[in-house]
Amino acid sequence: MTLSRRHALAGLAALLPLPALARDDWPTRPIRLIIPFPPGGSSDLAARLMADRLGAKLGQPVVCDNRPGASGIIGTEAVVRSAPDGYTLLYASVGNAAINYPLYGARLPYRPSDLTGVGLIAAAPNLIVVRSDSPFRTLGDLVAFARANPDKLNFGTTGLGSSVQMTGALLAASTGIEVTTVNYRGGGQVVQELIAGTIDYAADGITASAGHIRDGLLRGLAVTQQERSAALPDVPTTVEAGFPEVLATAWFSILAPAATPRAIVDRVGAEMQAALEEPTVQERLASLGGGPLPLPLPGGRTTPAAFDAFIREEIGKWTAVVERTGLRAQ
Repeated sequence: MTLSRRHALAGLAALLPLPALARDDWPTRPIRLIIPFPPGGSSDLAARLMADRLGAKLGQPVVCDNRPGASGIIGTEAVVRSAPDGYTLLYASVGNAAINYPLYGARLPYRPSDLTGVGLIAAAPNLIVVRSDSPFRTLGDLVAFARANPDKLNFGTTGLGSSVQMTGALLAASTGIEVTTVNYRGGGQVVQELIAGTIDYAADGITASAGHIRDGLLRGLAVTQQERSAALPDVPTTVEAGFPEVLATAWFSILAPAATPRAIVDRVGAEMQAALEEPTVQERLASLGGGPLPLPLPGGRTTPAAFDAFIREEIGKWTAVVERTGLRAQ
C-alpha cells in the first residue's frame, strides 16, 4: 500500500464515528437498559423479561437500570445523553415515547429526533370502568349523564401524561363532556377509590382491572381498541359503544439514541422479534397484560422502521388531544 493511500484511509477512518467502526464485533461488553419507571410493576417485569432474552441472544448481559421520576423524563434524558454505541438502550412507554412531547413542549430536554425506535415489546388496551353498583350500564349512559351534568362526575387517574389519564382526556375531547379529574399516585389507589365510591369512573390497564371485574367489584364499560379483548370478551369496545375516536393503547418498547449505528439497531430489533416469537415469552407477556400487538405496523412485524413510523403517528395523535383539551404539564 502506498503512503498516500495509507494517509487517505487514515483520514477516512478519522471521519467515521467510533460506533460505526466498532459495530462488526458489537457487543463486546454488557448492555445497559434504562427503565424510567420504578421496579416491581408489570412494565418493569416486561422490561426485565426482554432484557433476559436479549442478553441470551446477543451473548452479553443486558443490565436493567431503573431511573424513575418526572414522567419518565429523567431516564429518557440519560439515554439521549449517552454515547450512541448500542451499549445504552431505553425501555419506553407510550408516555415517555409519545405523550410527553406535546404535553411538556419546549420544556423537555430532548426531542423525538434524539431517539430512534428499535422495537415494540407489548401492547394492551385501556379499560373504562365503574364500580359494580354504578347506574351507568354502558359508556353511552356515562357520557349522556356527563353531558347533561357538567363537572358532576369524578374521573380517577394516575396522573398527567399517563396512558390512562390521556384515555380520559381523549374521551372528554371526543364527546365534549366536562368532568372533574382526580389524580392518584398509582393504579391500585385509583381502583380502591373507585370501589369505595370516592370517584365515579376511571380508565385503567386491562390487566389491573380484569380480576376486579370477574370478582364483581367493577364493571367494564368499554375497552379502548377496535376488537374485543380475549381477557374480557363480554366487555364491548369503544367502537361498539359508539365512540370510535376513543382508541388508546398502552405500549412498551425499546429505543436507542438517534445516532446509534443502523446495523446495531437492526440487529437488536431482529433479536427482539425472535424473542417475541418464543411461546414462553408470549405467555409471560400475556400474564403481564401484554397481549397480541394490535398495532398498525407494516407487515405485522415490529421492525425499527415500522416502529419509528408508528411512534410518529402516536405523537401526532396525542398532540391533537393535548391541543383540543388544553392540557399542559405544569
